[in-house]
Amino acid sequence: MASSGSADFDLFRISEEHEMLRDAVRSLAEAKIAPFAAEVDEQARFPQEALDALLANDLHAVHVAEQYGGAGADALATVIVIEEVARVCASSSLIPAVNKLGSLPVALSGSEELKQKYLGALARGEGMFSYCLSEPDAGSDAAGMKTRAVRDGDFWVLNGVKRWITNAGVSEFYTVMAVTDPEKRSKGISAFVVEKGDEGVSFGAPEKKLGIKGSPTREVYFDNVRIPADRMIGAEGTGFSTAMKTLDHTRITIAAQALGIAQGALDYASGYVKERKQFGKAIAEFQGVQFMLADMAMKLEAARQLTYAAAARSERGDSDLTFFGAAAKCFASDAAMEITTDAVQLLGGYGYTRDYPVERMMRDAKITQIYEGTNQVQRIVMARNLP
Repeated sequence: MASSGSADFDLFRISEEHEMLRDAVRSLAEAKIAPFAAEVDEQARFPQEALDALLANDLHAVHVAEQYGGAGADALATVIVIEEVARVCASSSLIPAVNKLGSLPVALSGSEELKQKYLGALARGEGMFSYCLSEPDAGSDAAGMKTRAVRDGDFWVLNGVKRWITNAGVSEFYTVMAVTDPEKRSKGISAFVVEKGDEGVSFGAPEKKLGIKGSPTREVYFDNVRIPADRMIGAEGTGFSTAMKTLDHTRITIAAQALGIAQGALDYASGYVKERKQFGKAIAEFQGVQFMLADMAMKLEAARQLTYAAAARSERGDSDLTFFGAAAKCFASDAAMEITTDAVQLLGGYGYTRDYPVERMMRDAKITQIYEGTNQVQRIVMARNLP
């Protein structure tokens, strides 16, 4: 057994390479993304500056394997990229997060030809990738979808509507789940790659949202969209299984986004209470404030450890990934909501104004409890997958 104080005991310590990546992404985010975050939110516009910065530094889709021209980053590295971008701008963090969500079905189940074509295009920065699962009447019950794909010779013809699609209209590529055999419910669902330019693809008006206003959320309409049969991802009827496997991995990226938002709020609030003076001293010296900060930091660190443990399981493909993915997403997003709410409280009246970033962070945190499966659904998933 190693003696107390052994510096080379690396259990529960991330690698030097991962820490260097964090430093690099944090510097980039603070220099190129943070200055536009408030304006992006205020104007509800796409954070083009963030996309340009991420593309220039090959950080827009780090998860793509090297054989397809990507950086080949592991799941923890992807988490760190998303976390550090979210720390300054949650909307911008959806660029790497949703690129993974949209393209992972291709990576998990697609033919070699599909991988070369679409993962390669994503890695080269030729377009972003979105994920089309939810529908107006199929949210938590995704298997109840109505979008249909009907075989016609060497083509499939798609008709239907997808709702709550992140980065819709901006992305070039869409993974679309559609019913190919209505008799089989979830086993009658197949996955396809659809391109923005395919005839019959159109988009609804951007949703007017509480937060993440810089990331457009729109409906996607498929009106007799004919796509070549080789754009099916995996075998017919395996789409729903691929969609669920994808979420096991990508729920961890939502946990990462929640961590980043919470860290940004804690950092800002911590700095503020040291400067703000009342009753002749900094409010950071009051025990009530210290207790709030301690609880915020404790929850955040617990969430981070759970998220990183889940990321390691994602990378290894462990059998308990489904539980850990759901647990990380649920715990980190609940923690982010609590931490950002407390950050607003610590700033008092200033926290409630748009002159300070914590109200934006509080609004942005809310969606992490809802998308990629509500936290109520996450608890169902956990209960069914208790280790």
